[in-house]
Amino acid sequence: MAVQPQEQGYILTLHIQPNAKRTEWVGLHGDALKLRLKAPPVDGKANEALCTYLAEIFAVKRHSVVLLSGESSRHKRVQIKNATHLPPSIIKILQGVPE
Repeated sequence: MAVQPQEQGYILTLHIQPNAKRTEWVGLHGDALKLRLKAPPVDGKANEALCTYLAEIFAVKRHSVVLLSGESSRHKRVQIKNATHLPPSIIKILQGVPE
């Protein structure tokens, strides 16, 4: 399941494509949300860029975004704490609406 609601936030299952031209949602990749990420997968830069991007679109503080698994993998699970709603970009993907 790509998005799991929690009592105070969400857990996202993500498939990350680092080193892209720009950061953008692509759609679904199996049971995960696919995100192209501009940052390179070097020295944790992609993970930091991912967490910063998610904090921005969920309108939470950076420390509310926690990488649960997949530190050195393209397949990641991320917890978004204190999020009250899903961003429209993710809702569109889950509803199958093209960007």
